[in-house]
Amino acid sequence: MKTKTPAIPYIVWMGIFVVIPLILIVIYAFTNFDGHFTLDNFSNIDVFLQVFGNSLWLALIATVICLLIAYPFAYLLAQEGPVFRKIAMLFIMLPMWMNFLLRTYAWMSILENNGFLNQFLGLFGIGPLHLINTDGAVVLGMVYNFLPFMILPIFSVIDKLDKRYIEAAQDLGANRRETFRRVIFPLSLPGVLSGIMMVFIPSISTFAISKLLGGGMSFLLGDLIEMQFLGAAYNPHLGSAIALMMLALVVIAMLIMNRFGDGEEGAVVM
Repeated sequence: MKTKTPAIPYIVWMGIFVVIPLILIVIYAFTNFDGHFTLDNFSNIDVFLQVFGNSLWLALIATVICLLIAYPFAYLLAQEGPVFRKIAMLFIMLPMWMNFLLRTYAWMSILENNGFLNQFLGLFGIGPLHLINTDGAVVLGMVYNFLPFMILPIFSVIDKLDKRYIEAAQDLGANRRETFRRVIFPLSLPGVLSGIMMVFIPSISTFAISKLLGGGMSFLLGDLIEMQFLGAAYNPHLGSAIALMMLALVVIAMLIMNRFGDGEEGAVVM
């Protein structure tokens, strides 16, 4: 099968910036500083199990919070008219037009001890509360930055649902709650699964949010990998091994989600 000419720049781009770096990471992960094959890089990873666990835990919390916020919002948005949708989408996407680091720096100013939030709470005699440099601040940063990635796929799926299924459920005597539980929610699961992956993957690999809002108190996988490549403890071989382990976690999570998604493709109602 011949490759179409318009696809060649994309293939070259993917090869240079995705495939080659991935191959280099694999090579570094299985070699030492002398270039000899070794598995020592993986045998030392058990020291960082707490970091792995903390990253998974915070990423899961952020993903669940995004889902709890995004699903009702997306569902209600799908019921509105086109004018309201356009305005809502504008406000959803507007923060995404701003640089990621600038948005995170803004939250630093809001959450710090003398920040806007503590000043506001001080008007009611509350605080100052220690909000910055905590796990809660890191989760908040994840939710704020990645929430649109949960809203958009869920809204897209709900908006495209065949209304005949809903009408059929209502004709058969189902009330609004039963219609949602047995028709709308099962059919919207592909969007939910896509949103979960689009939030979970960047959450577990982030390092800018944990560094700026966690202040070193919330040490995540992204911080650990960055430290191996750019920090004083320079060890790109160990960093590559940790990156491969994180990649394996992400692939396992995607396989699990795809397994659930495959189970829903042939189902119309529950």
